[in-house]
Amino acid sequence: MSDSTAHPRNDAENRDATDPLASLRTQFVIPDEKLIYLDGNSLGRLPKASLDRVQEVVAGEWGDRLIRSWNERWQTLPQTVGDFLGQHFLGAAAGQVVVSDSTSVNLYKLASAALDARPDRTVIVSDLNNFPTDRYVLEGLAAARGLELKLVEFDELLGPTADQLRPVLDDRTALVSLSQVDYRSSALADLASVNQVVHDAGALALWDLCHSAGSVPIELDATGTDFAVGCTYKYLNGGPGSPAFLYANASLIDAVRQPIWGWYGQRDQFAMGQGYDPVASASRFLVGTPQVVGVSLVDSGARVLAEAGIKPLRDKGVALTEFAIELFDAWLAPIGFSLGSPRDAAVRGSHISVRHPEAYRICRALIEQHDVIPDFREPDRVRLGMAPSTTRFVDVWDAFDAMRRIVETKAYEQIDPTRTEVT
Repeated sequence: MSDSTAHPRNDAENRDATDPLASLRTQFVIPDEKLIYLDGNSLGRLPKASLDRVQEVVAGEWGDRLIRSWNERWQTLPQTVGDFLGQHFLGAAAGQVVVSDSTSVNLYKLASAALDARPDRTVIVSDLNNFPTDRYVLEGLAAARGLELKLVEFDELLGPTADQLRPVLDDRTALVSLSQVDYRSSALADLASVNQVVHDAGALALWDLCHSAGSVPIELDATGTDFAVGCTYKYLNGGPGSPAFLYANASLIDAVRQPIWGWYGQRDQFAMGQGYDPVASASRFLVGTPQVVGVSLVDSGARVLAEAGIKPLRDKGVALTEFAIELFDAWLAPIGFSLGSPRDAAVRGSHISVRHPEAYRICRALIEQHDVIPDFREPDRVRLGMAPSTTRFVDVWDAFDAMRRIVETKAYEQIDPTRTEVT
């Protein structure tokens, strides 16, 4: 049995009382204070500012200004919002980030461009357990081009490292595509060291930042990153299905051309001329008309976080996950759980996974019996996303207390083991 006297709840309350980011939570729509939301790494909460912004865009810019809004604001939204993300969250100078399409589409565009830039090379390298859409996109490209996709199995608690990659790469390697934060374990990869090994082999690096952007400081320019993609609906709070972002290093822009030639990537768009002449910036990776409402909500969500600053957000994310691991050791390890995330905060993102043979039913019991919302990842992980913008220490305490009670009383046995469509 776990020690019920360890870490009294007022410990969490005291941490909240001294949290410098406590007031940030008030800038989000939280209709039910009793609901404990630990899935911000999957879908971030709704910023209050986004309610005003969507009204402004729909009623004002569309309803009132109509097509005039293209010249007044809309036309350059992908670039201006991209530059804002680059400045505050990605460590990218202007002209290298745009907001458009989905992560999967952007990954396809950048991977295709990278492969075209290494025409004499025949191997793509990725993580065997990379996020599925990344693997599927790369599988499709390899199949279409007659290339080899080499999937490497990295230690889940370490993520991809330079030492593990070095012996895998050679003069046949064209592209290495990896995730900065492992979606399962939260293992945080070191961009600089991995990029160096990739470049030593003459290949290009493409990073997925979906589980890091908005929670972990990222320095794309300083680490010599070639390409990157990421979603905006997790820690950046852009809303469900909000447009993704892509990054293309300025040093590579002239050497790459994306595979989908659309008029928003054309240099003189409204000349309506013959022949494709791409813009000399990351804007060449745009294709069609921007998703104005979606990009606007990405902007409003990112601005709320930018006011707090990425370093304070990272500091709180570390503090929340450290507290969670303290509770894990005291309460969950003694009753059959194992930790599915790195213990060292320096190599961990802003979520953790705890593992148990009954993880799925425990996850559902948390949701159905305790108003705690985490998510489940195969085969045995309860994943707990602690968005530093909205998660309190008492939320973490209450969630872990609920988990231990569910297991100690075997309350999970009341749950139907049939998987829901979204887990």
